[in-house]
Amino acid sequence: MEQFSLFKSSKGTETEQTVSETPPAPSPITHHSSPITELSFDIEATGRNPISGSIVGIALCREKGRAYYVPIRHKHDTNIPEAFDILKGVLEDESIPKIGHNLKYDILILRQEGIHVKGRLYDTMLASYLLNPNKPDHSLEDVGLEYLFYKKRPFTEVLGKRHSFSEVSIDEATQYAAEDAELAMELKEILFERLKTEGLEDLYFNMEMPLIYVLTDMEEIGVRINKGRLEELSKELDRDLGIIESKIYNIAGESFNINSPQQLQKILFEKIGLKPLKKTKTGYSTGMDVLEELSKTHELPMEILNYRTLYKLKTTYVDALPKLIDKKTGRTHTSFNQTVTATGRLSSSEPNLQNIPIRGEWGTKIREVFIADEGCVLISADYSQVELRILAHISGDEGLIDAFSKDIDIHTRTAAELFNIPKESVTEEMRRIAKTVNFGVVYGISPFGLSEALNIAPKEAAAYIEQYFKKHEGVKNYMDDAIKVARENGYVKTLMGRKRPIPEINSHNTNIRQQAERLAINTPIQGTAADLIKIAMINIWKRLKERNLETRMILQIHDELLFEVPEPEIEIAKNLIKYEMENALSLSVPLKVDMGWGKNWAEAH
Repeated sequence: MEQFSLFKSSKGTETEQTVSETPPAPSPITHHSSPITELSFDIEATGRNPISGSIVGIALCREKGRAYYVPIRHKHDTNIPEAFDILKGVLEDESIPKIGHNLKYDILILRQEGIHVKGRLYDTMLASYLLNPNKPDHSLEDVGLEYLFYKKRPFTEVLGKRHSFSEVSIDEATQYAAEDAELAMELKEILFERLKTEGLEDLYFNMEMPLIYVLTDMEEIGVRINKGRLEELSKELDRDLGIIESKIYNIAGESFNINSPQQLQKILFEKIGLKPLKKTKTGYSTGMDVLEELSKTHELPMEILNYRTLYKLKTTYVDALPKLIDKKTGRTHTSFNQTVTATGRLSSSEPNLQNIPIRGEWGTKIREVFIADEGCVLISADYSQVELRILAHISGDEGLIDAFSKDIDIHTRTAAELFNIPKESVTEEMRRIAKTVNFGVVYGISPFGLSEALNIAPKEAAAYIEQYFKKHEGVKNYMDDAIKVARENGYVKTLMGRKRPIPEINSHNTNIRQQAERLAINTPIQGTAADLIKIAMINIWKRLKERNLETRMILQIHDELLFEVPEPEIEIAKNLIKYEMENALSLSVPLKVDMGWGKNWAEAH
C-alpha cells in the first residue's frame, strides 16, 4: 500500500510527504518514469555541524512547483530509513546536476551516511554572493525575498522551543523543507541567468563550484589537536594573566573588573585622569585603538592591552579548542566560508583560524597544538609578498617588476629609494619604514594613516608617499585608473573577473568617498590574491587525486596552505605543491612560495 499526503504550501507549491508502510511507498526518484534532468535537494538535520550532526530528512524537487520531503529520523513518526539506499545512486550520478542553497553543508553531512554527491553543482547561495559580495546575508530567506519577493518561514519559528528538528512533526517538516528545495530550484533559473549576463559564469563553474568539493574534503579531514599541550598552555596563560592582573591593580591602586568597560572608564578617566579620546553611548571608549594611543602617555593602558591579548587567546583558542574536538574523529573540523568576505577571500569559523596571531611567542605556542598524525608531517606553503607581486603585474610598474624578476628584497629596495641611499646602507629601521609604505600603498593609505602606522608626523609621512610615487609612476597611474574605473562602472574587477560593487565611490561625504577609493585600489589586488590561492587549491587537490597520493590539504589561512603528509611522500608533495602554487596564474613577475615542514604547525610555519 502507498500513501501520499498532498497539500499546498503557503507559497502555492505542491509538497508531498512520503509515508512508508508495507510495501514501501515509491520514492520521488522512482515515482516518475521520465529521466531526471536536474535535482534540487535540501537536508534537515539535528544541528549545524555536518560532522557531528545527523540527518533527519531530505527534501527533493525535480520540477518547479512540486517538491517532496522524505522523513528519515523523526521522533514519534513514520520514517523511511531505506531512503539513503534509494537516493544514493541518483545523488552520486555525475550526469545529474544538483541544485541547493549552501550545498557544501548538505554534501558533507551526506558523506556521514556513505553518500558522495557528484556532478555539476548549482549553489544558489554562492550565485547570490558572486552577484553582490557586499551583501551581509545570503541566507535562503534573504535571497528568496530579494529575487522572488517571497518571505519564507524562518527555521527558528518552525523549531520553536523544540531541541531538534527531529521533534518537528512530519506534516510541518514537509511544509518547511520541501519549500526550501523548491525555492532553490526557482532561484537557480534567475541567479544563474544573471551570472551569465554579468560575465561571472566562468568564475562560478571554474573556481567557486569545484572549490565546494575541495573544501568539503578539507572540512571532513579536519586537523589533529594536541589536547595535553592545550592544557599546559591554559595553566601558563592563567599564571601570566594573574601576574598582569596584579600589576594592573598595583598601578590602579585598587582591584576592579578588567573586562568591564564601565569600571575601566572610571579608573582611566576619573581616577588616573587620562584624557578620553572617543565618546560612546555609555561613556567613553576603551577600545584597542584608544588604549594604544593612551599607552603612549601611561603604563596602565599598555598592561590592559597585554591582558586583553592573552585573555582573548585563552578564551578563543586555548580553552575553546578542546571542546571543538570531534568525538568520532578525534580532530577539529573548522568550517570554511565562501560567501562572507567582499574580496573573495575564504574565512573560517568554529574555530576561526584566520585570527591566530602570526608572530610572537603566543602565536608560535598556539600553532604548536596543531599536530600531524602518527607517521605524518605537516607541510606549510605560504605565498611570499603575493599582493605586492600582483600590484607589480596589474600596475605594470617597471621598478616593481624589475625587483621581483631579479629576486631583489623589495623592502630594502624601496628603503633605498625613499632615503636616496645605496641598498647596502639600508638599516633595519629604514627597511621597516619601507615595508609599511609598500603594504600601505596596496591599501591606498593616506599620509595621516601612514603617520599613525609609523608614529611620525603627517608631513613626514606625506613626503615618503610622494617619494614612493616619484619612483613608481606605474603604481600611481594604476591607483588613479582604478578610482576612475570604479566611478564610471560602479564596480571593480579582479584579474579573474570577480566583481565588487563600490556604490559609495561617488558619495558627497568625503570620508565615505575616500574609503571607497581605497577599496577600489585594493580590491583588484586582494581579490586576485584570493582567486590565486583558490586556483592553486583546486589544482593541487586534482593532482593529489590523480596521483593517488595520501597527502591531504587540511587548512587554508590567508596566503598559506597546510597539508598533512605521510613521511614517504614529503619530497613528492613538496614539489607538487610548490609547482602548482607558483604556476596557478601567469603574471609578469614570478610567484614565490616559502615552504617548511615539521611535526606541528609551528615547526612547519
